[in-house]
Amino acid sequence: MLYLDHAATSPLRPEVRDAMLPYLSGVFGNPSSHHTIGEAAAEALADARARVARVLGFRSGDVVFTGGGTEANNLAVKGIVLAALERGRRHLVVSPIAHESVLAPADYLRRYHGVEVTRLPVDRAGRLDPDDLRAVLRDDTALVAIDHANNEIGTVQDVAALAALTTASRVPLHVDAVQSAGWLPLRDLGADAVAIAGHKLGAPKGVGALAVRGRIPLEPLLHGGGQERGRRSGTENVAGAVALATALELAAAEQRSTHAEVGESTELFIEGVLAAVPQAALTGHRHSRLPGCASFIFAGVNGETVLLELERRGVVSSSGSACATDSEEPSHVLLACGIDPDLAQTAVRFTFGREPMPADAAGRLAAVVADAVRAAAGT
Repeated sequence: MLYLDHAATSPLRPEVRDAMLPYLSGVFGNPSSHHTIGEAAAEALADARARVARVLGFRSGDVVFTGGGTEANNLAVKGIVLAALERGRRHLVVSPIAHESVLAPADYLRRYHGVEVTRLPVDRAGRLDPDDLRAVLRDDTALVAIDHANNEIGTVQDVAALAALTTASRVPLHVDAVQSAGWLPLRDLGADAVAIAGHKLGAPKGVGALAVRGRIPLEPLLHGGGQERGRRSGTENVAGAVALATALELAAAEQRSTHAEVGESTELFIEGVLAAVPQAALTGHRHSRLPGCASFIFAGVNGETVLLELERRGVVSSSGSACATDSEEPSHVLLACGIDPDLAQTAVRFTFGREPMPADAAGRLAAVVADAVRAAAGT
């Protein structure tokens, strides 16, 4: 079976498993406990925090460990905007193709706190235009929240250009880097807050982090014992934090070679599919995209049927975000890109891991996709 759904989750890396195991057994203490076992756990937690901060380009004290990317995005969007309400800032700017863990909190703030939410437009490739952001920034803008790289179509935003505008306007910028972490450099984005998730990197599910500059007021979502400097109460997942730090460091160290190798084989696969399937169209930006992401729409064919035909042929992929698999509605990402709703229902996403394919594998995989599409079409 060939697994091509790494954007949904990636397998646990052996090095990460080995790094976290001691904190599931021997060093099991509560890091808030003032005894030898607890202090050993606290030291591991502090070390993991410093390692994550180094890769992201933040200070150790800026890193808040969370239960995953969704919580990290919620903490950024709700936490920063709720804190800004006290200063009269009631305007939030988001990307229309952001993950639901950004868009749903934005809607919550609109409904329950009267926050005005502006959704920026994107072009057909899913790119934001800095001029559009410049036009909507206001004195009462509390936050701009965007995705670094889209989880469905792989389009990468020019975050530096957007950050230059928010910095000049003194508006905090939150970047959802759940998909881009490990693939793209994150140190020099110019963001004030960055969210990541462990299970996209080879760490286990259930751990993530939000790095948020210390100068940014943040209202906690979880109240209790005051852990994580009062920004996220609850006993910390020490083993998860160690796993996240290890996976992030490994991915960052391999980034340059992995990006090039996986990007090259994915490009060959894209070219093969476009050549072999007449009705196929690539979604997202042709070049400014994550190296392991290839998402297509297949006119006249049901996407779910294509997925079933692919799995019969030993290929596991998806129709888009794993967080929206129970929804029968077309992808909000594709709709925002101007794709017709019926055509959006034909989407199939292939996301590769960090191991590049053999030289001849891309062509063979494209042939399998073509065969699956023909079977789905009944031809």
